Amino acid sequence: MRGVVVRTTLIVLAHPERGSFCGAWAGASAAAAEAAGDRVLWSDLYAMGFQPAEGPGRYVEPLSPFDPLKAQERAAGAGRLPADVAAEVEKIRAADRVIFHFPLWWFAPPAMLKGWCDRALAHGAVHDVDRRFDTGLLRGKRALLCVTTGARASECGPDGKEGETRLLLWPLAYTLRYCGMEVAEPLIVHGVHGYHEGARKAELEARLEGVLDGQAAVLAGLGDRPLLPFNADAEFDGEGRLKREAPSHWPFIRHPG
Repeated sequence: MRGVVVRTTLIVLAHPERGSFCGAWAGASAAAAEAAGDRVLWSDLYAMGFQPAEGPGRYVEPLSPFDPLKAQERAAGAGRLPADVAAEVEKIRAADRVIFHFPLWWFAPPAMLKGWCDRALAHGAVHDVDRRFDTGLLRGKRALLCVTTGARASECGPDGKEGETRLLLWPLAYTLRYCGMEVAEPLIVHGVHGYHEGARKAELEARLEGVLDGQAAVLAGLGDRPLLPFNADAEFDGEGRLKREAPSHWPFIRHPG
């Protein structure tokens, strides 16, 4: 009789306050995954004291001059990645799905999460020159971005003063796509900040409680959640330009003129 295959969910939390809504939301994701029978792994980056800045001091035998990609590739090939990075790589490889929880700060994820990408998505370990995008080493894994903004929803659309949140998330989503992952449509909760008072604060708390209560349904439906669209490798020419007949899904990759 074949053994039961247990799905693995990795929760990546990038917020310095575990008691924040982001922290509670990440906890709701973990609880939902565990209730569904998943093995749950955590990367609570601030609580871990993860060091986000890449540099020669991270390596036993640093290259001179320092080249991050070559340093990561050599260390990965020799089984000598920095211990904190090796632990993250192991979790990423084990995960069937990765749920990211973070706020938007200055129109981008916190620097901690960018640094995690810089170091944990190590060249030679989770991607290399020949295995990226359609042939990425993380093919078959699905990511979900669970994001908060301080601005109102009306300010975060295509015509909003804050800029369209979905576009602000493109760099992170495309980083995961580069490594081969599928990226589901993000889940965004607007207007999350500590300056609400009175009725507005009560309304926010009720709304956030509803988000937490609904997270189990979100994870249960993650396999059917729409994916962010990206162009296939075959839709680019030999120079890496989008072919004339290929569709454009994002303003970042579009036909000129």
